[in-house]
Amino acid sequence: MRKLSFAVGLATGYVLGARAGRDRYEQLAKSARGLTRNPKVQDAARQARETAGSVAGRAADTVAGRVGEKLPSSVTDRVPYLRQKASGDDGWGTDRP
Repeated sequence: MRKLSFAVGLATGYVLGARAGRDRYEQLAKSARGLTRNPKVQDAARQARETAGSVAGRAADTVAGRVGEKLPSSVTDRVPYLRQKASGDDGWGTDRP
């Protein structure tokens, strides 16, 4: 009888907790969706993407400039950035002259 009571209590607690948890989850998800649709947040995210792409492109240029010529062709052929460097595409969404 004790085990049965414990199991019923556990199941009841689980069901009630899951319902409250789902409601809270939906509330947080709605808030997050509202935040991501905010034009200021979208502008900041776009700016962060552009900055990250620029910094990553410069870092890749620096690394490729320092070690690119020292690497064997078997390695440079496998790295898309080193293959595309001649075409002007740095692979990060920014164009290099």
